[in-house]
Amino acid sequence: MQTLHHSYRGLSLVMQLNWDLLLYVGTILAALTAGGWLLSML
Repeated sequence: MQTLHHSYRGLSLVMQLNWDLLLYVGTILAALTAGGWLLSML
């Protein structure tokens, strides 16, 4: 149980440090998807 707790804390720390990177990647993917959808409508 302690190992699981320490692993969760480590994962939480990584997510806190990299949340903005995930946000940027998600935004770029959403923009590319929207652009592809708009181009397919033409």
